[in-house]
Amino acid sequence: MTEKREKTSVGAVFFISIAIIAAFVLWGSMKPDDLGTQASRALEFTIEKFGWFYLSTSFGFLIFVIYLAFSPFGKIKLGRDEEKPEFSDFTWISMLFSAGMGIGLVFWGVAEPLNHYINPPQGLTGGTPEAAALALRYSFFHWGLHPWAIYTLIALAIAYFNFRKGFSGLISSTFYPLIGDKVKGNIGKTIDILAVIATVFGVATSLGLGTLQINGGLNHLINIPVTITSQIIIIMVLTALFLLSATTGLEKGIKLLSNLNLLVASLLLLFTLFTGPTSFIFDSLTATLGTYLQNIVSMSLRLTPFTESKWVANWTLFYWAWWIAWAPFVGTFIARVSRGRTIREFVIGVLLIPSLFSFIWFATFGGTGLYLQLFKDVPLAQAVQEDITAALFITLTQLPLGNILVGIATILILTFFITSADSATFVLGMLTGKGTLHPASWLKIIWGLTQSAIAGVLLLSGGLTGLQTASIVTALPFAAIMVGMGVSLYRALKEEVDKEA
Repeated sequence: MTEKREKTSVGAVFFISIAIIAAFVLWGSMKPDDLGTQASRALEFTIEKFGWFYLSTSFGFLIFVIYLAFSPFGKIKLGRDEEKPEFSDFTWISMLFSAGMGIGLVFWGVAEPLNHYINPPQGLTGGTPEAAALALRYSFFHWGLHPWAIYTLIALAIAYFNFRKGFSGLISSTFYPLIGDKVKGNIGKTIDILAVIATVFGVATSLGLGTLQINGGLNHLINIPVTITSQIIIIMVLTALFLLSATTGLEKGIKLLSNLNLLVASLLLLFTLFTGPTSFIFDSLTATLGTYLQNIVSMSLRLTPFTESKWVANWTLFYWAWWIAWAPFVGTFIARVSRGRTIREFVIGVLLIPSLFSFIWFATFGGTGLYLQLFKDVPLAQAVQEDITAALFITLTQLPLGNILVGIATILILTFFITSADSATFVLGMLTGKGTLHPASWLKIIWGLTQSAIAGVLLLSGGLTGLQTASIVTALPFAAIMVGMGVSLYRALKEEVDKEA
């Protein structure tokens, strides 16, 4: 199938979004310290006033999509009744994985469990076997069913209204059952602008994390210094690479890179699994999966109003906001590649398969890191406190062919950077190109440059903290929009089933 060419037109959503983001980039470039200070205040306000909202909505999304899969709605197809899936199962799964969590899994695979091991939640003493077990469980929690439920909801709504009902692929179109033709007016444009802003900042957070990790890998391999200058140069080089990919077309560029990412990540995973502490990894996977499922409700709704602990804010709320900030991008992209699947098949695929991969990833890399810390006296915990990007590379050097593995991991992060940015430029082009499924190259280039500029500004103004802050603050309005999407989707599905009854 060849990529279609069509003229892309833009309107208020594009111009207003670009104006807001350009003002932010200008502010961050001229006064990075001032931006960092104001962002910290906004973060504190968001967490203090709306932490409960992030937790309750994320848990609600999980319950809702599971209900949809196993309800009478599950048999409804995302497209015409006779349509077949557009992509093969393997390609579909690899696109889900690569778009959804690529950079983050590599960045946090060792670092997060070790962070929780040093500073565990729930009042445990750090550096103990109990802290290690809880650390792995919370890593499963943060990367498992909840984020994929968030992606499932938005992707399902977009795919249903676009492919089944014939509306445009815009986020605002999913609100038609609630507000009717107002989706074409200012309310609809506001929804799409908020989606664009959340997407740009959510993806920029990941690109910033990827840049930090690539800089760490190059420092480990060839002593390139870990400085903001190095990081800006890395962003510039990778921007050129992903713009090349983004302008080759969806199928040629993204399909090739997605399959490559899944293959390389799987090989790195299998090598670590079978040359590392294999029995310990399988034991950890089994035990942690059990305690995760056993405690999923209490973890989902856990806040600490009676203590001054900021652990939930620094970790769970950051993740939930990050996933919501990514949701317009990942959800739109998943919807684009999921035409022809039933709701039941879609929910089970999007919810379970990437979650299972995440569990195996954290059990393998996080489990290996914890094993080295607990039983081999490798000072990984200390290394994480000094430089969070070093955890993965120190862990890999303890395995056979260690330096080669570090090189492969660095290349993997690089290709994930390209894939994430590549996919996001396509989606941003779609959102600001009036819903076109084939945005013009010039529009994708503009959004590619914009994402990279935001990532650079966030690194300049606050490093890792700046990246996390941007996600939490910009995701809040879109979390409310997602609640509306769920209500609208349910109303439309019920109306369709009632008509057939």
